[in-house]
Amino acid sequence: MNVAIFLPNWIGDVVMATPALRALRQRFAGARLIAVGRPYVADVLAGLPWFDAHLYLDRTGPWAHRWPTTAWQLRRQGIDLAVLMPNSFRSSLVAWLSGAKRRIGFQRDRRGWMLSERLQPIRDDHGAFKPSPIIDDYNRIAQAAGCPDPGYRMELATTPSDESAADAVYAKFGLTQQDDVICLNPGAAFGAAKFWPTDSFARLAQDLVAMAGVKVLVLCGPSEREQARSIARLANRAKVYTLADEPLSLGLTKALIRRTRLLVTTDSGPRHFAAAFDRPVVSLFGPTFIDWTRTYFAKEIMLQKPVPCGPCQQRVCPTDHACMRLLTPREVLAAAQRALEGSLQKAC
Repeated sequence: MNVAIFLPNWIGDVVMATPALRALRQRFAGARLIAVGRPYVADVLAGLPWFDAHLYLDRTGPWAHRWPTTAWQLRRQGIDLAVLMPNSFRSSLVAWLSGAKRRIGFQRDRRGWMLSERLQPIRDDHGAFKPSPIIDDYNRIAQAAGCPDPGYRMELATTPSDESAADAVYAKFGLTQQDDVICLNPGAAFGAAKFWPTDSFARLAQDLVAMAGVKVLVLCGPSEREQARSIARLANRAKVYTLADEPLSLGLTKALIRRTRLLVTTDSGPRHFAAAFDRPVVSLFGPTFIDWTRTYFAKEIMLQKPVPCGPCQQRVCPTDHACMRLLTPREVLAAAQRALEGSLQKAC
């Protein structure tokens, strides 16, 4: 049996799908599972033993990764079941063209006619999509494919090369795995509306290193190097380090978060890395509905200021960014201390 699983496009969504992916692997233990998704999604899932093959589906990539090629490759392999986690028209078109006998997904984006089993999204009394945890949607898809309830335990792994990259960072900054390292993640691929002010992150870093034994490591993606560099420069403390000038990869980010005592982050993909590695996390929300990405992780503290204009779901704030600006370093520090204390109590 050949099962094609179309993976989410966003890094955090991929992590939230891991309970469902694990359940699908267990349900179809003797089948060949083929992951279909963007190239970087394979990096997020690297180290996990769930897939037998990866096919890429990327509208901006080379022709070999475009939807006609991917549909043709799937058709050659004789797909019995296609599980669609994205809600896009394109993913359902590829599944339909693949010749898959069963095609399971949510009836959205005018694609219901291409699905053999259509799940209905949750709507409010006016028919609009109601903010609800996407992890529940992924679990519903897995259950429609015959899995028992997957639960909420998210899971990731690191590879030896990921750990080697993290070792190199630790060696450069004189860190050891016995150190109390707190990671800050200031970026967000969604857009600048999710950013917490740079000077607020810098003040938080100062306050954290004032705690006995704590060292701070500022994470970043390739487009966030200057942001991370500015945080470290404004913090101006010997125990605040940054990845701004280091070779970057998702694997490195995973390995560093796996080692951290605590992650303080915007609402972005690495937020879910912490939960997948069972690390406490303080998540800072502004323009987005918390309910979309709620994961029921017991070691997460979520902070959000109620403002008249939000949550607006805008990528760039059209006004004064009050939703993030009103979150103070003192409030975030207090949440970080609670998260650390809760982690210590659970460990005892």
